[in-house]
Amino acid sequence: MTNLMSLHDAFTLPAHLHAHTPPERMNVHRENVKLLHTERGTDRIHHHQLNELTQILQPNDLLIFNQSRTIPAQLFSETQQVTIRLARQLSETKWEALILNNDANASQIALQEGVMVELLGTGSEAPLTQIMFHHVNEPMLSYLHKYGEPIRYEYINTPWPLEAYQTVFATAPGSIEMPSAGRAFSWTLIQALKNQQIQVGFLTLHAGISYYENNQWPNPRHHPESYAIPAETLTAIQQAKAKGGRVIAVGTTVVRALETYAQAPHTCEGETHLYIQKDTPLQLVDGLLSGLHEPHSSHLDLLRAFLPDEILLASYQQALQHEYLWHEFGDLHLML
Repeated sequence: MTNLMSLHDAFTLPAHLHAHTPPERMNVHRENVKLLHTERGTDRIHHHQLNELTQILQPNDLLIFNQSRTIPAQLFSETQQVTIRLARQLSETKWEALILNNDANASQIALQEGVMVELLGTGSEAPLTQIMFHHVNEPMLSYLHKYGEPIRYEYINTPWPLEAYQTVFATAPGSIEMPSAGRAFSWTLIQALKNQQIQVGFLTLHAGISYYENNQWPNPRHHPESYAIPAETLTAIQQAKAKGGRVIAVGTTVVRALETYAQAPHTCEGETHLYIQKDTPLQLVDGLLSGLHEPHSSHLDLLRAFLPDEILLASYQQALQHEYLWHEFGDLHLML
């Protein structure tokens, strides 16, 4: 089994491996999640906890985090019947969204405080819809914080507060879903890494919606995301590489931002349509720390740029055997 479909055919994710609770809600420190470490080149697979990262990385290595902050991107109609999951912001009041349970095919949806949502037509790809908010008498983000909730999929039964969907370093509001690979890091762990001369840097990529329901996932080519890379992060990358260090992306969003910059080096911010796949040459990123991904998602295509299919499959089989947890509250995978 050497192709991507092999991974899909190899297993069904057991229900008990869907992480449904933040670790700290179970009296477990964030950084105590499991860490699967697959060595590129040797193909050896190791099992750790994230707090052992200081023993795995080397001085002058550079971890780059996404500091985008999750917004409460799910709204409900005044009747509570229709669900609006925002997918991407086009302007202050115009968005792309996923409209759920609109059984009456209404062209307008009433929200709280007299706000109306007008359905304008098809979005960048099906099943997204372009929508316009009317009669919002405050900044859109303020309205969302009053009436919105974080997007929550079927494997999470508890309505956790928005703070449960934030990394400790999140500063720039804009992600529809949490850039979750960085969630398990605490400031204590980050300081411990710095004490070992392991460097850290930050960028912003506002993550869009990752799942359309009914076994549909976004196509990255039709799924632009806005990003910005500070000058100090670019300098840190140059310094790390000059000293023989490795640039390690914390999350697929960081890979997408950095490799977009690598293809257009004078563009530190903008929108990216980059679709990273098995044969995509990686120009800046040397390693990836990521969550565990559903076999149907395009995130798995990106992982194939780091590992051969058979090694990726072997890694995921190990994750299943050792009962690693999937999704945003789950465990992590280091490809280095």
